[in-house]
Amino acid sequence: MITTKSIKKIRKSVSKARNNGKIIGFVPTMGALHKGHLSLINKAKKESDYLVVSIFINSLQFSPSEDFKSYPRKIKIDKRILEKKKVDLLFYPQADKMYGPDFSSFVEETRLSKKLCGKSRPGHFKGVTTIVAKLFNIVQPDLSFFGQKDYQQALIIKKMVKDLNFAIKIKTSPTIREKDKLALSSRNLYLNQKERKEAKAIYEALSQAKQMIKNNKRNPKKIIAEMRKIIEKRPRASIDYIEIRNANNLEKIKKIEGKVFIGVAAYFGKTRLIDNIIVNKN
Repeated sequence: MITTKSIKKIRKSVSKARNNGKIIGFVPTMGALHKGHLSLINKAKKESDYLVVSIFINSLQFSPSEDFKSYPRKIKIDKRILEKKKVDLLFYPQADKMYGPDFSSFVEETRLSKKLCGKSRPGHFKGVTTIVAKLFNIVQPDLSFFGQKDYQQALIIKKMVKDLNFAIKIKTSPTIREKDKLALSSRNLYLNQKERKEAKAIYEALSQAKQMIKNNKRNPKKIIAEMRKIIEKRPRASIDYIEIRNANNLEKIKKIEGKVFIGVAAYFGKTRLIDNIIVNKN
C-alpha cells in the first residue's frame, strides 16, 4: 500500500492506474476505522480495480462547540487495517495543505443541507461538500462509496455530483450494526457503559416505526410520538430530532407512502448519534 500526504503523488499514482485501464474506487473517511468503513472498502474492492482511501479529520464540518479536538485519531491502527485489506493507496493529507492560511473558497448545496442535521448543525454540510469536492478533484475517482447511516450526507453528495458535473458515480452501502443493532460510528467510543446500553433505544424506535407502517399506520405524527416515548424513557437521552420524510428529497410528508426516510438524531450524555431506516410503502 502506498501511503502519501502529497497531492502531487496521489495524482501521479492514480493517473498511472487509470492509464493502465483500471477503474478507480475511492472511500473518504475521517479515520478511527470500524466495520462500517470496512464494508465500504469491501464493496469498493469488488467494484473497482484500484482503491484509494483517504483519512482526514475535516475541521470545516465541526462547529466551535463540537468534538474536533477529541475526535478519535488512530492512524497507526488504521494503516494496519488498510494494509490487511490490500488497499492500493492511502491519502493522509495535512490540514495546512488542504486549507492554506488564505483559503476562502467553499462548495455548498443549499436545499437538502438545510434540513435535519443541517438545521441542527449549521455549516456542517458546507464543510462536508467542500472537503469532498476537494478530495474528488484530487483523486478523480470513477466510483466513490458512502454509508446509509449518513443518508442525508450521501444524498447531498449525489446532488453536488449531479449539479457540478463530476464524472463520478456515488455508491451507498447498508448501515452496519453492533449485535444490539446500534449503528456503528466512531463516536460510539465516547459512550460510557450506561450511555452505550441506552443508545440501542434509537434502533428500537426505528423498529417500532417500521412495524407500525407494516400494520398500515400512515400518520407520521403518530408514529413519531411513539418513537419519542421509546427514547425518552432513557434517562441519559435527549432527542435532537425524529423525522419522517420523503426519502428522495427529504421534504415533509403528511401521509406515509412510497419511499420514506425515518431518521433519528439523539444525544446520550454529550454524544450525538444518528441513525435511519428507509421504508417502501405502496
